[in-house]
Amino acid sequence: MLLVRATKKLLDRVGPPNAEPDAESTTLLGQWYATALFWRPQVALFVNELTLLPVLMPLAPAATLLNRFPGELASVLTAHGALEGVINRELEQMREHCLAKTANRSVVGVMNEFTHLANAYRAGNPAPDLLELSLRLATTPCSPLYARHVSPDRELAALLRSIPEMG
Repeated sequence: MLLVRATKKLLDRVGPPNAEPDAESTTLLGQWYATALFWRPQVALFVNELTLLPVLMPLAPAATLLNRFPGELASVLTAHGALEGVINRELEQMREHCLAKTANRSVVGVMNEFTHLANAYRAGNPAPDLLELSLRLATTPCSPLYARHVSPDRELAALLRSIPEMG
């Protein structure tokens, strides 16, 4: 099961939390945090709690956002060199999903930093390539990762190497 912890801005668009109080993500990457970016067109920013990997995708239609997220994640994981078997296993676990309120202020802070950087990177380009922008944000050094692999792309690569199929 995929657990997405959303900011109030995003909950206002996709609906109220529906997760049980003890809900946990069963995916390899764990739970995700998400917010809305009020660009034209509007964009959703997802950040993985474990690796801080960012994924940008179109917000509309908001009602199907969580159904569409696994496909967008698959594109990002493919671009980062994840094996097809790992991606398929992750997508299989994401068939069920639920929504909850944010709970980790550190991840929310990283989301805010990614939002500022994404705004700067897209300056002058009203319709940026969201995959390319996600990959660029993934190279950003993040203080919660300083003791490990410094940036989300490196943190993800280390995680993928630790999976037996990646060895």
